[in-house]
Amino acid sequence: MSSSPFHGDQILKASRENAPPLKEIPGGYGAPFFGAIKDRLDYFYNQGREEFFRHRMRKYDSTVFRVNMPPGPFVASNPKVIVLLDAASFPVLFDTSKVEKRDVLDGTYMPSLDYFGGHRVCAFLDPSEPKHTVLKQFVFSMLVSRHGEIVPLFRNCLSELFIVLEDELASKGKAYFNTLSDKMSFNFVFRLFCDKKPHDASIEAKGSKLFDSWLFFQLAPLMTLGLTKAFNFLEDILLHTFPLPPFLAKSHYQKLYKAFNENATSILDEAEGLGIRRDEACHNLVFVAGFNAYGGMKTTFPALIKWVASGGEKLHRQLANEIRSVVESEGGVTLTALDNMSLTKSVVYEVLRIEPPVPFQYGKAKCDMAVRSHDAAFEIKKGEMIFGYQPFAMRDPRVFDNPEEFVGHRFVGEGERLLKYVYWSNGRETDDPTAGNKQCPGKDLVVLLCRVMLVEIFLRYDTFDVDPGKLPLGSSATFKSLTKAPTSN
Repeated sequence: MSSSPFHGDQILKASRENAPPLKEIPGGYGAPFFGAIKDRLDYFYNQGREEFFRHRMRKYDSTVFRVNMPPGPFVASNPKVIVLLDAASFPVLFDTSKVEKRDVLDGTYMPSLDYFGGHRVCAFLDPSEPKHTVLKQFVFSMLVSRHGEIVPLFRNCLSELFIVLEDELASKGKAYFNTLSDKMSFNFVFRLFCDKKPHDASIEAKGSKLFDSWLFFQLAPLMTLGLTKAFNFLEDILLHTFPLPPFLAKSHYQKLYKAFNENATSILDEAEGLGIRRDEACHNLVFVAGFNAYGGMKTTFPALIKWVASGGEKLHRQLANEIRSVVESEGGVTLTALDNMSLTKSVVYEVLRIEPPVPFQYGKAKCDMAVRSHDAAFEIKKGEMIFGYQPFAMRDPRVFDNPEEFVGHRFVGEGERLLKYVYWSNGRETDDPTAGNKQCPGKDLVVLLCRVMLVEIFLRYDTFDVDPGKLPLGSSATFKSLTKAPTSN
């Protein structure tokens, strides 16, 4: 059963019209130092991430509560947060008049600036900071200037991916999608921004591994490797107790910086025209290419494959019929054709709803404020850190029917009205990123690339099957079978 768009609208309208009295925020932080350690162990090992939040939501009978968020001591000096887990309270994190977004990209800790060439890149800046506007405009200009190249280039990269995937499936009986997707994603990003293939530059085919290393050392305090219990204590000491020294990733970052600095000359020229120093522009470019673009694709594409595979042959048949008929009527894979594929668009939105590429949002209260859940209002004081867990906000049963299920048709027709509750991009799906907000500048690009991937799959294949899995950050998908379409080349 698909969601009724009126269900969520009526619930939230009713909660707005019947303003409840202020209620004290339940929960707490425990003893200094030891309370944060206990919460960290619960989060990573004793309960796991999802149960960590569910347990406290049941305990306090509230979707808003206080807790310590990892990593805590000694990586983060202050782990205390106020958690928001419902669709009604979550959007306060988008309101930069109420919350400050300075240095909160990774939560309660800030990675060393040595990871970014000594610069606070745009993602760590609050919109009130003077550099934010010009740096985000720089990102917009990069995307706009390459708008016409995106679809044909990505289709070309996907063609190369499917050739390798088919060969591997034929020779081994299975094909691990993540590694192939990572390599394809890096190739696409590098070619988009540098106008040449990676093997034409000094990093050759190693780019995805270089980015993986750089991302790991920054984000290690937020992840667990899924080792056996015997290694939990050792992992906690190594990953969560002290920051990993940036010099371990320095050589990899320098190779990436050198490659983009030497090959993305037109983009860096554009940046200088905007008044940005060339070295600062290049460090921001590496971050956009590696963290935002490559990092986003690294988590999003396997999730897309996993969830679409779970839809089974019936959904696959419906997608194939829509995609092939629209492509035929429009005379190719055009932007108009992509926009006319209502089910394909809905499936992409549903994947982003149920497994967003970035599950966390943080912001520090700029003023005393009242934040409302469906059932209560809570006072948050200036300076308190607010944390939102996006998967729960987008699986809110007060908004979505069958919220834990993947429903491919959820956003078709009247269901489009529910897109205002899809928050994956640090903003509503119905909003647009601007230089004055913190919504992902590549929001529309992510949706577009996911649609193109589905189009390329179902122009070639009737159905497919995968083994899904979990990774420290995101999901994995291993192809077990591919059934070619009768007319597929």
